[in-house]
Amino acid sequence: MSVTDDAIEAIKQMIVNGELRPGDRLPREADLADRLGLSRNSLREAVRALSLIHVLDVRRGDGTYVTSLEPSLLMDAMGFVVDFHRDDTVLQFLEARRVIEPAVTEMAARHMPDSDIADLARLLDSLDGRPTVDQLVENDLEFHRRIAVSCGNTVLASLLESLSGRTQRARTWRGITQEGVTERTLAEHRAILQALSARQPDVARAAATVHIAGVEQWLRQTLVG
Repeated sequence: MSVTDDAIEAIKQMIVNGELRPGDRLPREADLADRLGLSRNSLREAVRALSLIHVLDVRRGDGTYVTSLEPSLLMDAMGFVVDFHRDDTVLQFLEARRVIEPAVTEMAARHMPDSDIADLARLLDSLDGRPTVDQLVENDLEFHRRIAVSCGNTVLASLLESLSGRTQRARTWRGITQEGVTERTLAEHRAILQALSARQPDVARAAATVHIAGVEQWLRQTLVG
């Protein structure tokens, strides 16, 4: 288990044991991290993960609370978990991306204007050294959207945008739970950008394949686990 998984499990046990009840406010981040023997960063990522599935509610300037845990509130989260653990829907969307997106990236290496490639580089540069998961996923979505738009085929661009939206939460969950994913994602984006800048369609296709396959491989491992 990763350190973030340990933090998620620790908070879950506090709820299951009745130490934290629906509507309760969590202790201060520093106090809770010290009590659980975890880093504040790991605790922060655990809170982010649990808020994603509506177990916790982060209120800016007020603190973090346990939600009501009512079934109606958790229904959306239940669908998210089912997608991951009992159904292969998300995996099928990622498989579709792996088939289509490398071809689109190859086409973009031929058709993308130099000015758009320069803008793509600035997009990657806009992330600081330690982006949040939300910032990383937002940047990732925009990076791939711009490449698709520049491939010269509006049908493929629209199709990829639809597929990308279907896998957004999977990418968010990966960013929270898999160590080193930020560095890996940024490095893979740089490899794709370099191939586009060099007008190397075959290299661009290969770099995109590696990038998409990494998410798919992680999800397959998650499903098996």
